[in-house]
Amino acid sequence: MRTFVEAATGLPGILFTAALVVAVCFWLLVAVGAVTVDSFDADADLGAWSMGGVPVTVALSLLTACAWLVNVAVTVLLTVQATSGTVTGVLHLLAPAGSLLVAWRLTCLFVRPLHRLFPDTSGPPGGRRKNRRQTPR
Repeated sequence: MRTFVEAATGLPGILFTAALVVAVCFWLLVAVGAVTVDSFDADADLGAWSMGGVPVTVALSLLTACAWLVNVAVTVLLTVQATSGTVTGVLHLLAPAGSLLVAWRLTCLFVRPLHRLFPDTSGPPGGRRKNRRQTPR
């Protein structure tokens, strides 16, 4: 347990832990009704990052949770399995970057099925679409 706590609160894992605390606080505010899920969606387009189709808060919360989990797991494994040395030190430094890459891919996989739960609301009000057929005059 001590190794887990040290991995979560030591450098550089504390960065992911802080981000996870912010995400959890945001979702608590959503649960209470103080903010909405799409509070930060005004200018953000995550389609270029293959995370489009869901609110930004959902995608970034998934990314944060996955990055934290992967980073803590890798750090614990390196601490338990590896011996002290230069290679282990370099692997500890590379763990956050690798965690972000793995978390990004995992988030892309998780976002695909979630896309159906968040319909695009940018259309006209009332759900009516304009008839695109040309009418003869």
